[in-house]
Amino acid sequence: MDFYRDHYDVIVIGGALAGLSSALMLADKGLDVLVLERHNLPGGVSTSFVRGGIEIEAALHEMMSIGPRDARLKVGKFFDDMGVDIDWLKVPECYHASLPDLEVTLHPGFKTFAGEIESAVPGTYGKVMKLLELCHTVFDSVNELSVHPMSKVQMLLKHEAFVKTAGYSTKEVLDTFDLPQKALDLLAPYWIYVGSGFEELPFTIYAVLMADYVGYGSYIPRHFSHEMSLKMAERAEAMGVQIEYRQQVEKILVKDKKAYGVRTKRGDEIHSDYVICSAYPNKVYTSMIEPASEVPAAAFKMVNGRRLSLSAFSVILILDRPAEELNIRDYSIFRGDTMDTDVLYRDLAGLGPYRYLTCICHNYANPEATPPGTCSFSVTVLPQADAWKSVTADRYDEVKHRIARQVISDMSAYFGTDLLEHVLEAVIETPMTIARYTGAWNGCIYGYAHTMDDHIVARLQTAEEEKFIERLEFSGAHQISGDGMGPAVTNGRKAAKNVLDDIRKRKEAAAK
Repeated sequence: MDFYRDHYDVIVIGGALAGLSSALMLADKGLDVLVLERHNLPGGVSTSFVRGGIEIEAALHEMMSIGPRDARLKVGKFFDDMGVDIDWLKVPECYHASLPDLEVTLHPGFKTFAGEIESAVPGTYGKVMKLLELCHTVFDSVNELSVHPMSKVQMLLKHEAFVKTAGYSTKEVLDTFDLPQKALDLLAPYWIYVGSGFEELPFTIYAVLMADYVGYGSYIPRHFSHEMSLKMAERAEAMGVQIEYRQQVEKILVKDKKAYGVRTKRGDEIHSDYVICSAYPNKVYTSMIEPASEVPAAAFKMVNGRRLSLSAFSVILILDRPAEELNIRDYSIFRGDTMDTDVLYRDLAGLGPYRYLTCICHNYANPEATPPGTCSFSVTVLPQADAWKSVTADRYDEVKHRIARQVISDMSAYFGTDLLEHVLEAVIETPMTIARYTGAWNGCIYGYAHTMDDHIVARLQTAEEEKFIERLEFSGAHQISGDGMGPAVTNGRKAAKNVLDDIRKRKEAAAK
């Protein structure tokens, strides 16, 4: 019996969250699916690892679009519908903002969140509530339009707020609310999760982010992000999906501008009707299409015209005391010496010292995240993807340890506790780590930057024009919904939907 079958309906390249979401949705519709994953485990950055006998979360801070069991949001509902049973734990707060002259912890729920800003900046409750209500209206519109596309006239009639704000930046919309700077500062910390300063960030993206996190709260899996990928893979195999690990795809086979299969690094040529690929289009169009002559010039223009967003630098510490004893009081801390998001974004183009730190203590959402008497604490910076290009091999250790010392020193001073004195295990993750482990282009985990010229609304309008090769779909952070583990699931589902829609159209055409 051959290792692979002669033919599959769909080959999925990559067994991370996006690829597995595609596989689950396609298998649910009865398609014959093969997933090829370069590692020996599924998940990509959605994984964990063990140091000193302690399991450590590799990347996840929090998951959006989950919701409680009796009122699931779209990502949580998808897991439930696919029979992927995740043990979700709710994160206790939105974030603690540690900013000049401000130390405020904000919790989910629009009224709660607005009330806590009111306590810190009196006289702002009504305006903040109006802003959050606008965000929620846009959020509902985006969710509906992603499933039920409609004409511009229909959109204007049914989704007036979405249409009226779609052409404006976050800064432009926030300015209309005439809020004091301190209130604006408290509304800004999540900007890092979308990776663009407010002058460039479309309000649509900000609105969706704030409505989801603030309105409904966030969650983490009890057994780390690898619980998601492992259970997704197990469920996919139970539904008939063939998943093969340690199988790196080197080429996507194309003839007459139509994908018809792949070739693996070990030389297997496998044929299919469709290919869904998690690799960045930058890599696909420059080195993976065979023959290269099948790539049109427009594909190169597209990838050259898009700007890569952010990568990640993290220091993950397992500490020998409970969090409270080390003066760590919150699950999530956003700390910076300014909340001018455009200044902070430009700062991320360099190699530090960095001015804006994101910190997570998983024990506040999951007390069992580490053994009794210990805690997990991570400090993350999200540098621009190109920032580390100048780091040569001979400088790598010096640069990563210098930055690690800086962020640990900054947070030690903040807590009044020398964290280095309490370290049981320490792990440093850099953009190079991500590039090597996942193959992500330049170590970029955040896909293409959302800007006023190129974001979810614009990408929806150009999606058909950017299908340069028929029967080849893309999934992953670089696709329409953008970055993060929740959007990765959405992007995987979108790729699968595109395949299913194409199959339906071909059947309808054949029947006429």
